Amino acid sequence: MRLKISLLLSLSVLVFNFSKIVVKPKILVFTKTSGYHHASIAAGSAAIIKLGAENNFSVDTTSNAAKISETNLSQYTAVVFLSTTGYMLNNYQQADLERYMQAGGNFVGVHAAADAEYDWQWYGRLVGAYFDSHPAMQEAILKVVDKNHPSTRALPDEWKRTDEWYNFKKISKNLHVLIKIDENSYKGGINGDNHPMAWYHDFENGRAFYTELGHTDESYSDPVYLGHLLGGIKYAIGDNKKLDYSKCTTLRVPEENRFVRTSLIQGTFYEPTEMTILPNLDILVTQRRGEIMLFKNATKTIKQVGFLNAYFKTLHTKGVNAEEGVLGIQADPDFKTNHYVYIYYSPADTSVNRLSRFTLTGDTIDNKSEKIVLQLYSQREICCHTGGSIAFGPDHLLFVSTGDNTTPFDEGKNLPHDTHAFAPLDDRPEHLNHDSRRSAGNTNDLRGKILRIKIKSDGTYTIPDGNLFKPGTAGTRPEIYVMGDRNPYRIAVDKKNDYLYWGEVGPDANNDSLATRGPRGYDEFNQAKAAGFFGWPLFIGPNIPYHAYNYATGESGPNFDPLHPINDSRNNTGLRELPPAQPAFIWYPYGESKDFPQVGSGGRTTMAGPIYYTDLYPKATRLPDYYNKKVFFYDWIRGWIKVLTLQPNGDLDKMEPFMATTKFNSPIDMETGPDGKIYVLEYGSGWFTKNKDAGLARIDYNNGNRAPEVKSITANKAFGKLPLAVTFTATATDPENNAMTYTWNLGNGIKKTTALPKLVYTYTKKGNYNVSVEVKDDEGAATLSKTTPVLAGQDSPDMKLKMANIKANAAGMTLMMSLDCKACHKVAEKSVGPAFTDVAKKYPKNAASTAHLVKKIATGGHGVWGDVDMPAHPNLKPAEIKQIVNWVYSLK
Repeated sequence: MRLKISLLLSLSVLVFNFSKIVVKPKILVFTKTSGYHHASIAAGSAAIIKLGAENNFSVDTTSNAAKISETNLSQYTAVVFLSTTGYMLNNYQQADLERYMQAGGNFVGVHAAADAEYDWQWYGRLVGAYFDSHPAMQEAILKVVDKNHPSTRALPDEWKRTDEWYNFKKISKNLHVLIKIDENSYKGGINGDNHPMAWYHDFENGRAFYTELGHTDESYSDPVYLGHLLGGIKYAIGDNKKLDYSKCTTLRVPEENRFVRTSLIQGTFYEPTEMTILPNLDILVTQRRGEIMLFKNATKTIKQVGFLNAYFKTLHTKGVNAEEGVLGIQADPDFKTNHYVYIYYSPADTSVNRLSRFTLTGDTIDNKSEKIVLQLYSQREICCHTGGSIAFGPDHLLFVSTGDNTTPFDEGKNLPHDTHAFAPLDDRPEHLNHDSRRSAGNTNDLRGKILRIKIKSDGTYTIPDGNLFKPGTAGTRPEIYVMGDRNPYRIAVDKKNDYLYWGEVGPDANNDSLATRGPRGYDEFNQAKAAGFFGWPLFIGPNIPYHAYNYATGESGPNFDPLHPINDSRNNTGLRELPPAQPAFIWYPYGESKDFPQVGSGGRTTMAGPIYYTDLYPKATRLPDYYNKKVFFYDWIRGWIKVLTLQPNGDLDKMEPFMATTKFNSPIDMETGPDGKIYVLEYGSGWFTKNKDAGLARIDYNNGNRAPEVKSITANKAFGKLPLAVTFTATATDPENNAMTYTWNLGNGIKKTTALPKLVYTYTKKGNYNVSVEVKDDEGAATLSKTTPVLAGQDSPDMKLKMANIKANAAGMTLMMSLDCKACHKVAEKSVGPAFTDVAKKYPKNAASTAHLVKKIATGGHGVWGDVDMPAHPNLKPAEIKQIVNWVYSLK
């Protein structure tokens, strides 16, 4: 018995001793950068490793963003972002960093860590501020305002040193400032007396410390600076507590391969514009040329169910509005009982754009049932900008968008001071169509607006409270909710809070002319929580002003004032003094955007998608809870879809990609169906034509077993004499790590199945064979690969050269197809840009032509083949552009 008690006492002491063991803190130093501070990052990493060795914490360093994952982060007490810059983390990594801090993780930001992730506001709050600008490196005086902190305890009250001094924006109000900079001691400060340089704060369930210091290599051999940095790291480590992921509020991002683009129908549409999804999941689609099409969900077939005699033209040419037609459609909120459908279109017999209500009787739009709701004058001898989107908000509030009906082109007049690319402000009598102040900037005109009306059961409307102008206000139209729009082509309304969203298609200037004309062009994605003036044509983006401009003399006037905008056009029939201009929610140019780096570069046509609430849809078919309360928007030319997370007050918190590797064929409308699935209407890759890739697609979410992903199929020989032995290799993975089998179609009628991703096969007959492989997991889910060609029995001396040329041209074509080029150009048909075959015929294959075409692709073009601007591609490498040009030459 004594032995038993003694043994138990020994075990209890052993357990007690183990409970007292302190785990050595471990930190991760993350160093991913978009191209800056390489030398100081190396010096800083080495210095932090040394500090760890001297102060009993271990250090791992990485520039690999994949290490910012929940699995990896869970082993670290703190992470140090050492002069990280740019768009560092994808949406999966961003969510995992948020969860890490919510679980009690800790953060240290050094210097350029503030110069990153501008479209992820959570990160800005974590750091405490965003970089705004900096003057040249110089000496300055730092003032230590709090010495009761490990990072400042050993510092002098005034610290004179040389570094790169940041000016900040979006400085958090919740910071405990440790060090400020004396702006009187150097040149270039813009934050004034309260210019913080180092601070700390509690953030989520952890700690965050930031120091602006540390740009120079010399910093990391300076014992005073190293003591400051070490103190910040020790503060972040704190009591080295364990992470608790039960406290997380951010959900993990669903894997992209759980989403599938399911094609419902393709190749039948001729310029589709907008759709509305009916309660039974049938879909009505308008086509610009007049047809109303009905997709029958039960049979997956489509038929024409109506036709409107609409005005439309097929090309941008002088004296023609080539964008009007049947533009928008939306079912009534009570469609189940009244079968009403609203259509916005351009009737052929009168120069207006019209919103009408129709009745869908059976499967027919009854033209006799038309009830004209409202209409507005449209000047048709010009191009362009129509708007035309319809959306319902709560309480039968109908929103409809209208374009500014103003040409951005000089129409072949070669005006010495034309409006091309900048704001169209020409109010001379003979240039009426170049003055957007007569429409978008006119409080007494319905063009260039988003209108909001309350529909009554008889098809008439009343004016709801909260529009921009009260009924009876002289010089105004009460239907106006938002004014100052150029081309708000697709709109959406939040069904719960009535916020309005729209994509604003912007002007074409590639470069700023801030001293004389104004800013370069931007597309905008906008949010209106309330009625307002959103700037066009006096402002763009974050209220960047245009100049007043005298088109007769070419003289520039002052910038317009966003707080006190004035419309003094002689064509203005409304108020001279306009409401204060509201800045854009998101804005981006042709080139890369520092504010919103995820949007990329190239042509641009931004559009509004749905605002998603999971509780509005059946649990079995809706999207995962991760997308609750998120806003979708997309770009017709760039082809991407983005998702926005909002702060509780509706401000932007984060932008992230959605189905980033999935190809959409110029999406022109996105709607959520009654089943909670998102539907995508695809215009197809070409303007004003019947595109083979136009169609309807549905986005399905798979929460069960997923099919294998086949990344590639390769052959070790592409050609050769008979007998030709070829080794085929498949690269595939299964998301659930299930076992896979490989069924090879050898292109000659023979199939073989293997358990391994490799097959050796000998061809004995001459021929051209296209080989593919189907990869199937042990639950039966399968994926078919693309094909790889084999030319058996062909081994002429020039075959290698031919194959090399084919490969090179294929690379150019593949690159072109991955860009926005296909939106404006087709191989053999004219679109808004010339056919590639016509370009090949025009230019001889020589150094001068190649240099010319490379420059045109890089910088954009206008006027050689037509009025429509061809967007610039400044981020393409010259070698990549030459690949495209060589492919174009191959089409001769």
